[in-house]
Amino acid sequence: MKWISDNIDRKFPEEAVEKSVAEIIEKSKEFNTIQWYELALSCIDLTTLNSTDNFTQGEKIAIKVSDFPVKFPGLPNVAAICVYPTLIEAVKSNLHSEKVKIASVAAGFPSSQTFLEVKVLETRLAIMKGAEEIDIVLNLGDFLDENYDSVVHEISTLKKTCRKNHLKVILETGALKSYTKIWNASILAMQAGADFIKTSTGKLQPAATPEAAWVMCSAIKAYFEKTNKKIGFKAAGGIVETEDALIYIAIVKEILGDKWLNNRLFRIGASRLANNLLTSLKGESVAYF
Repeated sequence: MKWISDNIDRKFPEEAVEKSVAEIIEKSKEFNTIQWYELALSCIDLTTLNSTDNFTQGEKIAIKVSDFPVKFPGLPNVAAICVYPTLIEAVKSNLHSEKVKIASVAAGFPSSQTFLEVKVLETRLAIMKGAEEIDIVLNLGDFLDENYDSVVHEISTLKKTCRKNHLKVILETGALKSYTKIWNASILAMQAGADFIKTSTGKLQPAATPEAAWVMCSAIKAYFEKTNKKIGFKAAGGIVETEDALIYIAIVKEILGDKWLNNRLFRIGASRLANNLLTSLKGESVAYF
């Protein structure tokens, strides 16, 4: 834990971060090509997390994803479908693509304000129903109270519950307010066993921002240099336009390099982005998903 304690509270001058991000955003304009559109599409966690979601919605999204290779031959399918736990069975029974994962939010999403025992049970049930990836929210109350031991204990407990299934930890960066807190949350989540760290739930504003992504990817790089363990990065919340996706690709490429530019280590959580990427790829309006 010494390395962790030595790396908590790293300072990030706002001007320096914003300058670096502005430079990367400018570079992202060079990514406006089919190659990068296809990469972005292949990294999407196609997401529906509405209070009105039902079995029919889960069934519909799974059928669309299953039929995608026929409707769009030659294009990569999305990486995963991400839903509430109650929709897992609907997705699983209608998804006919071994490469597309089933992801579920769990553990009191989106507030994380419930008992750890409940979080463990919900996570376990989600996996039993067929989820291969679990997205949880950092316990913001404990984190902002600097009760870091509790934060690590909770994430590590949920990772043990997940076993071989990937655990994505949502930092809810819009609630953290400072780059230092985003860095601290990233380091703690990775130390606790997160397979991915993720920006946002999409339920709180601001959601994903390039600046938060820059800090998180910098933390992933530092953690990799120390442990030789690759942790994934997921941007989610308000990523709608093709140009938005290209900015996050550019950030990952600039900080983490080409080895992270695949859906094993990079995801984009989105609902509307997929259609916009298809529109960019086809050169005409597409409203498939």
